[in-house]
Amino acid sequence: MIAAGRPPRVLHFVTGGFSGGATQVALQLVEAARSGAAIEPLLVLRRKRRGDPARIEELRRNGVPLRVVPGWTHWASILALVRVCREFQPDVLVAHGFSEHLWGRYAALLAHVPRIVHVEHNTRERYTRWRLAQARWLARRTHRIVGCSEGVREALLAMGMPPGRTIAIPNGIRLEPFADAEAHPLPARTPGIVMVSRFSKQKDHATLLRAVALLRERGLRPPVVLAGGGKALHRRPLEKLALSLGLAGQVDFAGVIRNVPEVLVSHRIAVLSTHYEGMPLALLEGMAAGCAAIGSAVPGVREVIEDGVDGLLVPESDPVALADALERVLRDDAFAARLGKQARRTALARYGRERMNQRYEALFIDLAADARSEGA
Repeated sequence: MIAAGRPPRVLHFVTGGFSGGATQVALQLVEAARSGAAIEPLLVLRRKRRGDPARIEELRRNGVPLRVVPGWTHWASILALVRVCREFQPDVLVAHGFSEHLWGRYAALLAHVPRIVHVEHNTRERYTRWRLAQARWLARRTHRIVGCSEGVREALLAMGMPPGRTIAIPNGIRLEPFADAEAHPLPARTPGIVMVSRFSKQKDHATLLRAVALLRERGLRPPVVLAGGGKALHRRPLEKLALSLGLAGQVDFAGVIRNVPEVLVSHRIAVLSTHYEGMPLALLEGMAAGCAAIGSAVPGVREVIEDGVDGLLVPESDPVALADALERVLRDDAFAARLGKQARRTALARYGRERMNQRYEALFIDLAADARSEGA
């Protein structure tokens, strides 16, 4: 029950790996709550072996209300989160992403948190039969299940999640870093390609590299920036592929960069070559930067791009189709500029962080009010 005279307390539980959209969205929601007075937030990160301690300390220095729980076993995470819940006494616990949404909800049940929310960030996850059974059991005890796009909501329903409590709230991005995008006309930018994405099985950097190799045969050698973290076991084969394709001096494996907006607004094309998505933040940022956006035609991406209007969609894992799309925007300045201008309009109108924040805030306040009236 909410104590009189204080705003609802909302705890966000998510991986501390910082490599995916789940952590970015959770952090955005915490920052939005800090800037207002309607919600008292707490961010709880599940420690990852390859996590970035410096990033955690940076968040703490910036005043983010933050706790870190161990991640070496599931039970260690659950029991530590139960202790945090008993101390913080959240009215709503929000469990983001796979597999944290399982452990977070178990902890919420053990700690008797009044309201529980599960946020799914992808249309496809590593669900075994046992994990899916757990998710369905927990769903019956979860007050809202949120897909970060309509495509994710549909995937959740196909998994057997309860329709009456399963909703979609599209992701949003900070638009302020792209405020000067229009001061960089697309034809005057570096005629190069940027893909901001971690190296993982989910992402399809290999198809992009093969498409760029095909462009060389057509007389085009655009520079390529691959920005993002991820595991070396996924990056190293791509570095070898780039060498074997003769792209060593053309492709920059830039790693994690902190100036993504500046890189995007100085380049012509933003690509997301991928096997599946939820609501791709990196692609939204490319659109906000006014880039000509090209994405794989998979759920989540199809929801963002209207083919030929504010970007181009290409079949998944099809390097020839991707090369054709890249060639078109590299050779046709007017077409590329038209796509970039409309992409920016779409991002500004539909995908600002404030819109996402408002929808989540309303959800959390409504759930907390329901808990209060139930306990009255």
